[in-house]
Amino acid sequence: MSKKQVIDPVTRVEGHGKITIELDDDGEVEDTQFHVTEFRGFEEFVEGRPVWEMPEITARICGICPVSHQLAAAKAVDEIAGVEIPEGAKKLRELLHMGQVLQSHALSFFYLSSPDLVLGYDADPEKRNIEGVLEENPQLAERGIDLRKFGQDVIAALGDKKVHPDFAIGGGVTNTLDPEDGERLREQSEELDTYVRETIDLLQEIFAEMDDDTLDYATYETGYMGLVNDEGGLEHYDGDIRLVDEDGDLLEEIDDSAYADIIGERSKEWSYLKFPYYKERGFEDGQYRVGPLGRLNAVDQLSTPQAQAEFERYMDAADGAVHERSTYYHWARLIEILYCIERIRELLENDAVYEGVPNVPTKPENNNGVGVIEAPRGTLIHEYDVDDDGKVTNADFIVATTHNNGAMNKGVRTAAETFVDGPEIPEGTLNKMESVIRCYDPCLSCSTHAIGDMPLEVTIERDGEVLDEVSR
Repeated sequence: MSKKQVIDPVTRVEGHGKITIELDDDGEVEDTQFHVTEFRGFEEFVEGRPVWEMPEITARICGICPVSHQLAAAKAVDEIAGVEIPEGAKKLRELLHMGQVLQSHALSFFYLSSPDLVLGYDADPEKRNIEGVLEENPQLAERGIDLRKFGQDVIAALGDKKVHPDFAIGGGVTNTLDPEDGERLREQSEELDTYVRETIDLLQEIFAEMDDDTLDYATYETGYMGLVNDEGGLEHYDGDIRLVDEDGDLLEEIDDSAYADIIGERSKEWSYLKFPYYKERGFEDGQYRVGPLGRLNAVDQLSTPQAQAEFERYMDAADGAVHERSTYYHWARLIEILYCIERIRELLENDAVYEGVPNVPTKPENNNGVGVIEAPRGTLIHEYDVDDDGKVTNADFIVATTHNNGAMNKGVRTAAETFVDGPEIPEGTLNKMESVIRCYDPCLSCSTHAIGDMPLEVTIERDGEVLDEVSR
């Protein structure tokens, strides 16, 4: 007898997905699949458009991380135009991006994941939200609001809007930063790094109280990928692609425009989200992770002092290896928030963001351009082929969430094997499986560029018979 429970609306997952758990005759987990059930369209309908429009058009892929798409597209246009943008424009683009990464990470940790961490995975669903956190730990919730607001204020100071700013263009940016805005932002930032360090300490206390099953329920070996600068340090705006193995040993370090030399893509009939993999190891063994955990596992250092100190504590906890626990995405995300705050202050103290010509003239010089950036959720790749008039003839995007597709599927499989026992799906078990996906902070709308209204569903089947189905 099948049973259906409906929980409406979708909670704390950006986008729409479906998880299927298949059981054998003994009620043991036989297989799981994380489906992204939306159609992907942007790569097709930008064809025929002038490439100069791509920073503005592709920013509309997402309302949470439009800056990342705008910057990746702008970098690709720079390459097609064959120009080196002014130094001030580079720093202004990075400043915009630091605001983007900060506000997105704050949304992920404080709004979407902290209810599980602070209130417990098995807490009453009616209270397991940001309002419940505000009641349980008002200081933590308020700090999350302040951090996200600061990141959005940085974006608005440059692009006039907190969402979909008009700022990055091929050849540079549209304007410089007003010195009064720079001083205001610097003053706003002064208390924020203390907020983050104290939140990291709180997270360590939460981890220490977790049972091993909960802390380790999505732990498995993969590779890790992110951009690095010339010193092997953390880089979000520009750098080489570094890929390391499950032990942290170097597999590849290449110019970002050569990504296709090492990354392949495969599709499966049950998901619209593609599966990238490291070609050298093949599809099954070539899965890797991106995003905060992937970046910190791949880099050697962070350039800002407070974030570096927290990074050293993070790496000490790995005992000389790398962090495999998906739950440590939350820790890595907080360290990156701290890095963003420090880096924003450094950029605000650089005269180049306040003066000078912010862009250079552009025209088509090359028929191909690649733009790679570290979006909040991981490595974001835009590639465009254009004709001699600069019209797009082909576009390919590998969005951060897409890189993590294989890992997210492994995660729900390990969570199901740990917590699912028989055909019933208790609320707490459902939430633990959702929380695997939240670790990666996926942007399913980004990765599939879809519209529509579809719920997250978890289905348990045996021999094709639906035993239980839960919809959020």
